[in-house]
Amino acid sequence: MRLKISLLKEPKHKEVVSCVGWTTADELYSCSDDHQVMKWNPLTSETTRVVKLPDDFYPLDLHWFPRSVGGKKQPHSESFVLTSSDGRFHLISRLGRVERSVEAHCGAVLAGRWNYEGTALVTVGEDGQVKIWSKSGMLRSTLAQQGSPVYSVAWGPDSDRVLFTSGKQLVIKPLQPNAKVLQWKAHDGLILKTDWNPVNDLILSGGEDCKYKVWDSFGRALYSSQPHGHPITSLAWAPDGQLFAVGSFNTLRLCDRAGWSYCLEKPSTGSILGIGWCSDGTQLAGACGNGHVLFAHVVEQRWEWKNLEITLIKRRTMKVHNVMDDAVDSLEFRDRVIKASLACGYLVVSTSLQCYVFSTKNWNTPLIFDLKEGTVSLILQAERHFLLVDGGGLYLYSYEGRLISSPKYPGLRTDTLNAQTVSLSSDTLAVKDKADGKVIYIFEALSGKPLGDGKPLTHKTEIVEIALDQKGLTSERKIAFIDKNRDLYITSVKRFGKEQKIVKIGTMVQSVAWNDSSNILCGLQDTHLTVWYYPNTVYVDRDLLPRTLHQKDASQFSRNPQIVSFVGNQVTLRRADGSLVHLSISPYPGILHGHVRAARWADALRLCRFVKDQTLWACLAAMAVANRDMATAEIAYAAIGEIDKVQYINSIKELPSKESRMAHMLLFSGNTQEAEALLLQTGLIYQAIQLNINLYNWDRALELAVKHKTHVDTVLAYRQKFLEDFGKKETNKRFLQYAEGLEVDWTKIKAKIEMEIARERERAAASAAVRTSVTVQQ
Repeated sequence: MRLKISLLKEPKHKEVVSCVGWTTADELYSCSDDHQVMKWNPLTSETTRVVKLPDDFYPLDLHWFPRSVGGKKQPHSESFVLTSSDGRFHLISRLGRVERSVEAHCGAVLAGRWNYEGTALVTVGEDGQVKIWSKSGMLRSTLAQQGSPVYSVAWGPDSDRVLFTSGKQLVIKPLQPNAKVLQWKAHDGLILKTDWNPVNDLILSGGEDCKYKVWDSFGRALYSSQPHGHPITSLAWAPDGQLFAVGSFNTLRLCDRAGWSYCLEKPSTGSILGIGWCSDGTQLAGACGNGHVLFAHVVEQRWEWKNLEITLIKRRTMKVHNVMDDAVDSLEFRDRVIKASLACGYLVVSTSLQCYVFSTKNWNTPLIFDLKEGTVSLILQAERHFLLVDGGGLYLYSYEGRLISSPKYPGLRTDTLNAQTVSLSSDTLAVKDKADGKVIYIFEALSGKPLGDGKPLTHKTEIVEIALDQKGLTSERKIAFIDKNRDLYITSVKRFGKEQKIVKIGTMVQSVAWNDSSNILCGLQDTHLTVWYYPNTVYVDRDLLPRTLHQKDASQFSRNPQIVSFVGNQVTLRRADGSLVHLSISPYPGILHGHVRAARWADALRLCRFVKDQTLWACLAAMAVANRDMATAEIAYAAIGEIDKVQYINSIKELPSKESRMAHMLLFSGNTQEAEALLLQTGLIYQAIQLNINLYNWDRALELAVKHKTHVDTVLAYRQKFLEDFGKKETNKRFLQYAEGLEVDWTKIKAKIEMEIARERERAAASAAVRTSVTVQQ
């Protein structure tokens, strides 16, 4: 990826250009010390003077009023705030009319920023004050008063905190009074610029120590650059938070969100004093010290999938390279490319007006449809459909270009959604709520309606990343998520009534990804790459989970690597320096998943015997239990030396009725309540009581016996024997109450138990006879 820079031969401004700001992708405003506000069209290089400001007016910062909030256009979006050296800020219309001038600070107003809703304006100045204003220019509060000038300011993602500079320190101050202020030393020199992105919640800073740095919102350093030759005079996040640009003297650098650099350009501009990104993130403009306005377009973006490599070589041209046969195709578009995604055998490209869907088997005839809203900010693909996110909402389309659904939920804010907070599978869409970070909304892809009982998934801690598995039935769909403590959890997406079981399967996890062809999960865990070959094991036999894992040392990938993709048996990681590393995992677990999905148990056993790997046997054991194939489970558990479980499976196989076997399988997986409910539902009262006795759940066993008026003496007998074995006396008042005047007769109890077993056998035989006669009739 690099920047394609364009500069006019002669500057249009006669003095230093101090600030720039985009209205649309084709219109930019610039302000200069020559007191002129100019309007630019980067496509035609046309310039128009909007207004000539008074001679004592020296502009310092410009920020346009937010154009839209939640897809709705703002009524005041045709104006901008301009701060100046005379201590005032000015609200100016698009046509150049000064609508209001406000005395704001003693000394220059160094920066001014609207919040994301357009309900407030923050200004900072040479007097060290940070002030909050209403959108009409009325002073609301003085947020802070520093002893030194405040050079730069930015709003927090929810517009409830303000970030500003204070000498060598950065300060985050909440708007609520008496809330805790976060302050830390960020640079060795004066900090000149800072920015805070609402999508990724990361902070940028640059200063006179000639470095730029990336921080999280807790003030922890994520990246620090090498010193440049000159102070960092400007920096800015791209709107989607994937890229940022850094400006210095005759220097413009394009960087990834992790901090490493894509390219370094050396234009003859003097110091770049301000950087503005257009709303679609495809181009930026720089305010230059020699009177120029610099335009730079992001080109040579690259997408890879299996044997295909696609490169954006010009604004409207892509090159497709098939590395298998070295074939090259060229794709031309009517408008400039904004976003693209390559996966699942399709290339989806959004331009400023249309969406193109190419099949990787045929590049000549794309499917084209017009876009409803403006700029697409995110594209996600699944096997059957893809998701477009723009300013208006979420839209699911089939690969034939048909709109499938448009899910909605209260407080939807599409401008903050990214690939970590939205996940798509072949039948399900999951979205993390921006307003409450502990909530995940889960939708059915085809209808756009909430899945299951309609209630969102709620966790006890804020969630930072979510991922849906890609294969299998909707009823078995799982979602994995990482919370703020970096713990990895897994749970089912389809829920009805009862509280969903959310299970922790990993700690210190930085990044996760599901495999594209089987439900294998990989994650960067502390200093290891961990692969969960069958994460569902945690619901089947939790003791078996550690034996279904594969771990590789990831310390060689340096600090904070990220998983880019997990396709086939190859995991692609990106190191902190931007380089890609490809790791191969064993292909056998993926093949095993395929056999189990198709119920080819004989093939699955043959594979495990051929590979002779304990991890693969452990996966097969869990898969067989999950699919109620007891014969395969018995062989697999025997292969990994779990003799006690083999014996239990044998005892289950000998049970007379199907319901009883199913209940004991649930019990084997640790689902005690479901096992009991199944037995009660099918009228096997004694078996439900005996199940609780075997688990030493005495109170529940007695409760069932009393409720159903049967086998009270059986419960008391087993309880008495249990206490005698341990040399203890009865202290439970309930048991003492029912034991009064009751003598335990083991002969009668054994006879009753045998009767119950015989009754169950008769029932099972009758039901088998009914099933046989129905089959014969059919």
